[in-house]
Amino acid sequence: MKPTEHSDSEDELNAESHKKSLEKLKKIDPDFYNFLEENDENLLSFDLNSDDDKESDEEDEDDSVHVPGPLKGDSDESDFEDEEVKPIRGKVSLKMVAQWQTELQSDGKVKLATLTTVIKAFNAAMLRATSEDGTSEGEYKVEGSSVFNAVIQMCVLYLPNAVKKYLGMEQSGKDPKVCKHFSKIKGPLSAYLTDLLKLLGGVTSENILTVLLKHLHQICIYVACFGRIAKRALKKLIVFWSTGEETVRVLAFLCILRITRNQQTTLLDKVLKTMYMTYVKNCKFVSPSTWPGINFMRRSLVEMFTLDLNVSYQHVFLYIRQLAIHLRNAIVVQKVESRQAVYNWQFINSLHLWADLLAATSNKTQLQPLVYPLVMVITNTIKLVPTHQYYPLRFQCVEIMINLAKDTNTFIPILPFLVEILSTYDFNKKHKKISMKPLDFSCILRLAKSQMMENGFKDSVIERLYALLLEYTASISHTIYFPDVTLLAVIQIKQFLKSCSVANYTKKIRQLLEKIEENSKFIERERNKVSFALNDDKMIAAWETSIKTKGTPLLSFYDNWNRVNKIQKRKKITKNDELAGELPTIKRAKVTNEEIAKNKEEKKGPMVLFPSDSEDDNVNFGEDDVKSSKKLKKKKESKKKINNKKKPQEEKEDFVDEADIVQDFSVTEWK
Repeated sequence: MKPTEHSDSEDELNAESHKKSLEKLKKIDPDFYNFLEENDENLLSFDLNSDDDKESDEEDEDDSVHVPGPLKGDSDESDFEDEEVKPIRGKVSLKMVAQWQTELQSDGKVKLATLTTVIKAFNAAMLRATSEDGTSEGEYKVEGSSVFNAVIQMCVLYLPNAVKKYLGMEQSGKDPKVCKHFSKIKGPLSAYLTDLLKLLGGVTSENILTVLLKHLHQICIYVACFGRIAKRALKKLIVFWSTGEETVRVLAFLCILRITRNQQTTLLDKVLKTMYMTYVKNCKFVSPSTWPGINFMRRSLVEMFTLDLNVSYQHVFLYIRQLAIHLRNAIVVQKVESRQAVYNWQFINSLHLWADLLAATSNKTQLQPLVYPLVMVITNTIKLVPTHQYYPLRFQCVEIMINLAKDTNTFIPILPFLVEILSTYDFNKKHKKISMKPLDFSCILRLAKSQMMENGFKDSVIERLYALLLEYTASISHTIYFPDVTLLAVIQIKQFLKSCSVANYTKKIRQLLEKIEENSKFIERERNKVSFALNDDKMIAAWETSIKTKGTPLLSFYDNWNRVNKIQKRKKITKNDELAGELPTIKRAKVTNEEIAKNKEEKKGPMVLFPSDSEDDNVNFGEDDVKSSKKLKKKKESKKKINNKKKPQEEKEDFVDEADIVQDFSVTEWK
């Protein structure tokens, strides 16, 4: 090669120049030359070839001696570096896993070499699971499902405590970054967490996912030490929190909460925004099956926002402002598209969320200034389209305001929105359709015109009105202003009772009116006994607290009604699947056991599905049963003519489907 040729020529030139310099030295200073000749013959007897060989040998020796490697010592770090330099490649066995497991569980100090070896084995298991051909190029190889499961189980059960023991966090419980040996384990721990997140992303089984999330919850304190890994973990966990099964949702939220708390200053702002956007995205469609998940997301979001109310205020203010902008556009533009931006489940569930948050933080002052704008948004949402079709939406908004008023101890004028229904809708109007199924307003916002024509519509409206009026009046039944606030509502209720001629409706509303009037008289009697001024807020608050402790007639009535109503709701939910189970049965004539045995002995050949007319004479049916059986026979004969071109396989399927009918009509008892 050219570089070697160039180096050889340079060596030759250096040798010749060295020889010439020695000759000059001999002429200039012969005494010194004689001294060199006596003491260093090698210098004077200079041979080019031999010197090259010596130099090459010396270079080989240098290469063999100066191998890059660690300084030898007794520290754990040196053990880890020795393994890096001389990797032990091999197949992981169950015996090796058992040995590692014993070392992780040892009472003494856990070695860094053991931790890194276990993490490498976990990485090998991950490579086997994620690679297309099932092979891995790492230091270890994991083959077989038993070894794979053993490695994963070892890491899940014993690795967290071993890392804690190595860092010395068992008693102190301090931040891992402050620990003395964290810098040594930082690299392997980062690799392990990365592999664990990959495993979480590929698991579909709910049980395995539950185990892995519990394991992640144990090591969340280490996840927060790595910024990139924490963001990736939160992104994955928020998906589980919004779309997983019940147990998976709860565990994912606990992991989110723990990671965010450990790095609250850097992660909280982004986590709140991402979780809120995910909540809005996943509450677009509401049904009895999705309600529990939406309620869980809302409650957990409230807990996240309460971590730092100063940070939360910026988000809550911004999102309530966005809701107000959508509402203003709907009021100004007056188009279907702008109304649909308000009258949907995402908007209503957002109102639910912010009302729950303001109610949960009512004892703190940071978010309380937002109560008034939120109430204004809710009330104007009701007023946007105040028609009969949107009564379910009105009830949702009223329920939000009732809970907000109770929890924040704020007066909100709610009664006009309920009593208005009694005066604007004609409950005497006859329905055009009859429905056996009552309307449920809990999962709908808008009623179809066909639903409004059913008899169940008016029944459901009265039931919902009764419940909400009772709940709100009971919540303010201890206040000093109760008789004054309910006065106009009492007048409108009396007008409704005069105009309505449906006994079922007037009976319920009259009962409610009597309880409200009874409570008003009770408050007036108690109010006449006081001597403090109306502007003395402290005395008024103390008086209301004493009345609430003593109990009011309306509150005691509501507690009894609420207890019974909850029981009925539970029964209704549990019996939903059994509604279609009770079908009308046909009465049959009683046949003795002797006749059954006799018919079985006389019966020969295959079972006859459709008996002839002559066979009907042998069975003692009643007149009604004979008529019904003849009608059934005609239907079966017509069906047989239509399906006479069926394949043999289809005929077998028909035989299986008709088995229940044959058993009901006791065909086996016929000849």
